[in-house]
Amino acid sequence: MELREKKINFLGDSITEGHGVSCRENFFCNVLAREEGLAAARNYGIGGTRIAPQHSRSGNNAWDQDFISRVEKMDPDADIIVVFGGTNDYGHGDAPIGYFTDSTPETFYGALHTLIRKLYEKYPDKLIVFMTPTHRLREESPRGDGYKQPTLPLSGYVDIIKEVCRYYSIPVLDLYANGSMQPSVECLKNLYMPDGLHPNDAGHRIIASRLAGFLKSL
Repeated sequence: MELREKKINFLGDSITEGHGVSCRENFFCNVLAREEGLAAARNYGIGGTRIAPQHSRSGNNAWDQDFISRVEKMDPDADIIVVFGGTNDYGHGDAPIGYFTDSTPETFYGALHTLIRKLYEKYPDKLIVFMTPTHRLREESPRGDGYKQPTLPLSGYVDIIKEVCRYYSIPVLDLYANGSMQPSVECLKNLYMPDGLHPNDAGHRIIASRLAGFLKSL
């Protein structure tokens, strides 16, 4: 796919919003726009948000603006929609995992089905892609950030995203497997995500590079 003059909507959490990056110009979406000549790179990232709705209110109301609720607020004229989330569902989301057959957003599976169907309804003839969460510190804990009911490690959420997207024939850029960022390796943590979760300028350059190559291959 040729990216020049394309308009891309980016739906995501704090990583898309740019937490941990030195300036807006270095957000991965803006790096992509600059290097590939995009007509628009619209950032719909909100820190702390999840794909699935939260059953109990969070301490910060902004965190409860789940991805599903924000689809209708996105500009309608995008050529490509990039969805990048799941790490907060793992970290502090209280939606149960559920089952692949779930069709309502009360579970993580059901929320993915609901989100994808809403995106298809709004953008039926446009390219929709997902990016999986990157690695993070303490990603093996079934309690996420430490205070949620036990569910799955982060890799389980990654696998579910890929499973549901495969059903809908949605391309997935697997940053968990191919993002070159693993903060359990101290030198990589220092280079790419000093807080163990949020990529810095160098990390965002990797995401932009991976995403550019991925989109061009479609």
